[in-house]
Amino acid sequence: MIFRHRYGWVGILGVVLWMTACEKLPDTLPPPKEPAPGTMGYYCGMTLEEHPGPKGQIWVTGEKNALWFSSVADAFSYLKLEGITRPVAAFYVHDMGRADWDQPQPGTWIRAESAFFSVGGRRTGGMGATEIVPFATQDQADIFSRQYGGRVKNYQEVIENY
Repeated sequence: MIFRHRYGWVGILGVVLWMTACEKLPDTLPPPKEPAPGTMGYYCGMTLEEHPGPKGQIWVTGEKNALWFSSVADAFSYLKLEGITRPVAAFYVHDMGRADWDQPQPGTWIRAESAFFSVGGRRTGGMGATEIVPFATQDQADIFSRQYGGRVKNYQEVIENY
């Protein structure tokens, strides 16, 4: 195709450059981190080590450090209360199929969005409250729910009903 207008090629080149510059590059998620000794829970103000059960870490877009939660239930509360106004870049929880209940060990973090949760069971986590217990697989969540009660839900179901 031949453009007869003297700005034709320049205009097309300008549009292509503009579209390329405005194209959103894939977001890279901040990787999960391990809490340092003495890391405080965002809501409770107590150290994470003081609480059994799974923990949560939420990375707010543009922030250099994670917000730490002494329970997964607290992290979901954050999403409902503050996550609307502070966009979340990443949300990690312990995979309790691999983690110890009393002190979840390093390297057991998974993305919350891909987890299966046992909700409403008898196990208590941080602050002695009923916990939302995350697992990497539905089978692990089913086994836990049969043992401790509760129902298995995916991330979206927890968000919608919490």
